[in-house]
Amino acid sequence: MNGLAVPARVRAAERLAAEAGFAKSCIREVGRLLRTAAASKPGGVVAESGTGSGVGTAWLHSGLGDGARLVTVERDEELARSAAGVFADDDRVSVLTGDWRLLERHAPFDVFFCDGGGKRDDPRRVVELLAPGGILVLDDFTPSAEWPPRFEGEVDELRLFYLTHPDLDAAEVLTTPASSAVVAARRHRSR
Repeated sequence: MNGLAVPARVRAAERLAAEAGFAKSCIREVGRLLRTAAASKPGGVVAESGTGSGVGTAWLHSGLGDGARLVTVERDEELARSAAGVFADDDRVSVLTGDWRLLERHAPFDVFFCDGGGKRDDPRRVVELLAPGGILVLDDFTPSAEWPPRFEGEVDELRLFYLTHPDLDAAEVLTTPASSAVVAARRHRSR
């Protein structure tokens, strides 16, 4: 597949989002990043908090190895049901309905796209759910040319938490001129 091609499942999930009036779907620039992260862990456990209509899930799925599995959770029952339909033919994918903490029983994660619950309300737990070497992707940040990073004139404490966490090697990646993502890997700790 051409790196810029849009997978069929992504297009299907984007249609579902449009039909549902869901405007918070994963953008394609972040989607390609998700595909790359999933592809880097071909036998791994891949997770997503905040399924929405399944657009980010479909991008993760497009990089999913044969030995990998993908678990995603969405609070909105109707959205979760629609997204589950996109992956009904692939038993490597589980779409859960409920609070993001439902993911905990599937941890540790080799890739975690934390786009819904957890990112803001329990960032420490988000980091704990990563396996050593696990990749964390957090999107929807506004680029900042300052250090520490700022948002709306104030220090962006959330972004700063992830970028400086002692268990993470993290970088902020520009995804569009107006948006960025934090990409981090959990450090391997020697005993």
